[in-house]
Amino acid sequence: MNRPADRVATRDVVLVALFAAIIVALGLIPPISVGFIAVPITMQTLGVMLAGAILGSVRGMLACALVALLTAAGLPVLSGGRGGLGVFAGPTAGYLVGWLPGALVTGAIAQLWAWRLTTRWLRVVVLFVAAVVGGIAVVYAVGIPWLSANTGISLHKAFSSGMVFVPGDLIKAGIVALVADGVLRSYSVLPARRKAVRPEPSAR
Repeated sequence: MNRPADRVATRDVVLVALFAAIIVALGLIPPISVGFIAVPITMQTLGVMLAGAILGSVRGMLACALVALLTAAGLPVLSGGRGGLGVFAGPTAGYLVGWLPGALVTGAIAQLWAWRLTTRWLRVVVLFVAAVVGGIAVVYAVGIPWLSANTGISLHKAFSSGMVFVPGDLIKAGIVALVADGVLRSYSVLPARRKAVRPEPSAR
């Protein structure tokens, strides 16, 4: 007989694999190269934010770690069909590594605050903040110094160049907040749904 703990563990493994697959699938969207910086604009960071916001800190980080492991194994799972250990020596390596703490922080904020809220608009706002702090600030905090060290440009120039990604990433964070709120309210198999998120009572 399957014990409840076994069923939960199996569900968690499936969810981690599913969101890793989502991150990989978003990599099929062609990257947009920016001439003056070695880091392209991709959609995979949207998947990183989603993993944290929906799965929580640990599961979200594990989904990103799985993508990183597949990359290290040589599979072309990153945007532009990139893969292999060489990726971790390139200028984008800091951003890739930054996905792990980024998803962790996004998930932690979502778990501590957003998942407990029953007012939808407030929950969406907190999910947006979680995506901005974890999926943008934390990822940049790892990626920009690595870009500077790898390419030999100054930290100030690397930071200034990285700001080109901010408008697009803010749009991604908004999409994540809306999608995560809808998913968390709709699917009972998800961690947040099992804990706190409930649909608002309909007006009478």
